[in-house]
Amino acid sequence: MPEFLAELLNQNEIFNATTVIHYWGGLVTTVQLVFLSLVIGLFLAVPLAILRTVRNPFVSGPVWLYTYIFRGTPLLIQLYIIYYGIGQIEGIQETFWWDIFRDPFYPALLAFTLNTAAYTTEIIRGALMATPQGEVEAAKAYGMSWALRMRRIVLPSAFRRAIQAYSNEVIFMLHASAIASVVTIVDLTGAARDIYSRFYAPFTAFVAVALVYMALTFLIVYGFRRLEQHLLKHQRPLNQ
Repeated sequence: MPEFLAELLNQNEIFNATTVIHYWGGLVTTVQLVFLSLVIGLFLAVPLAILRTVRNPFVSGPVWLYTYIFRGTPLLIQLYIIYYGIGQIEGIQETFWWDIFRDPFYPALLAFTLNTAAYTTEIIRGALMATPQGEVEAAKAYGMSWALRMRRIVLPSAFRRAIQAYSNEVIFMLHASAIASVVTIVDLTGAARDIYSRFYAPFTAFVAVALVYMALTFLIVYGFRRLEQHLLKHQRPLNQ
């Protein structure tokens, strides 16, 4: 095994300044795509999750349909539909939207955002539904309005319960971002494909990318673990 690793790391033709820069550019694109889709998706998911808990089917029904569609179909298909479908909308090529969406980054961002927003909506909805009724009744007894209860009691409590499930969604989106390369985006996987096609060394190119994904996953897990410890520190015994 040591000889194998030495042979892998000593391939100077592959690991030169040009390829390292290419990998770095792919890493930056991946981080930008995942970060933006998660942030926008989270902002969309919070109000959608609240609407999802409403008992009126005319309010919660459209949200349920949206989450069912995006959770029930593969992300790759969603990406293809948005990437190829936007250009088929009549008249869009004469508007400023075409200047935006002809860049493959933005259709991919839209597909990833809608997908993660659907999953996050259901995660937060489950956490909202699990809110102890006693907390809500206590807030009502203090005279809090619905909006104040949501802001001070229900949502903070739900976020603490949802943090573990949401960390899995973040990791899923990081791994799912590898499909962005199918629409010509040079992310980490796209950079590995370029290097593979140049040097005909698929194993080395993709192992390097796999190690980067593993490192990013470790950072995400570590960050969410620290965040969870901070949010749940009130539950630890006082002698710790």
